[in-house]
Amino acid sequence: MTVLVVTATLVAFCVFIRVPGRIILGSLAAIWLATVLAHGLLPGTHPLPRALGGTFQAWMALGFVLAAVLGYRMLLRLARREAAQTVAETAPRSEGFSPGELDRYARHIMLREIGGMGQRRMKEAKMLVVGAGGLGSPALLYLTAAGIGTIGIVDDDEVSNSNLQRQVIHSDARIGMPKVFSAEAAMKALNPYVEVRPYNRRLTAEDAAALFAEYDLILDGTDNFDTRYLVNEAAVAARKPLISAAITQWEGQIGLYDPAQGGPCYACVFPERPAPGLAPSCAEAGVMGALPGVVGSMMAVEAIKAVTGAGQTLAVLAGDCIQECSINV
Repeated sequence: MTVLVVTATLVAFCVFIRVPGRIILGSLAAIWLATVLAHGLLPGTHPLPRALGGTFQAWMALGFVLAAVLGYRMLLRLARREAAQTVAETAPRSEGFSPGELDRYARHIMLREIGGMGQRRMKEAKMLVVGAGGLGSPALLYLTAAGIGTIGIVDDDEVSNSNLQRQVIHSDARIGMPKVFSAEAAMKALNPYVEVRPYNRRLTAEDAAALFAEYDLILDGTDNFDTRYLVNEAAVAARKPLISAAITQWEGQIGLYDPAQGGPCYACVFPERPAPGLAPSCAEAGVMGALPGVVGSMMAVEAIKAVTGAGQTLAVLAGDCIQECSINV
């Protein structure tokens, strides 16, 4: 106890006067070595080992434990340095990434399936999310966090108290605010490197064609079949891939429809609206709050895979429906 108390006092004093860490470690090593030598070379009846306390075996064990801890910290530091070097070597330096962006997206760049090239594709990508509700909320947040360069949001609704059970992009303080502007505030707070384009309007067939032409990928998180079919038709006409999802109560579905690449469109797989009452809305039947988070996050995953080419997407194949898309492409 005497040695430990003296050592702790010495370390505290050195830290207080800002002695370099390597000198403190060297001093501790010297104290430990002197204590071990005293126990190992002097007989047990000698007053010095007795004053120092403990045994030769105990002090050796303490030394091994401390050495293991310091060794682990050193290896961890080396691993972090090597990972940072890997990021620096694989990052697309010439593609306009700032140091802040490289650090922010480091976990993506380190992934073999994404890498610097995939992150550059995300930075250059333009995605339009129709609906800033239950599905749009997590999709918008994760697309923003991932570094999608330009994200558009279409919605004509305002934030209400009943939305907050599941629409996590909004907050209590923004009740009454148009959803697109509420989402914009959250997205800009999350990632200032992303351009957000809010469209506070109801999507119509007249403006859908021009709007969709500006984007590479469309995500549909709306809650009614009229808008889903409208979005699908506009996406087919613009030759844009569409990620469409839906939820109700405890169930959800998601698919990527890309007839320009030979697959079916949403209307091919679901040619007719369900009979009244068979597919009630969340307002009519309710929905478990975390479910839109799961399915909406899957929409973001599919969008990232689609733009980077990483992994296998949930693209609906022609064999999954009766016929390929019959809408004029």
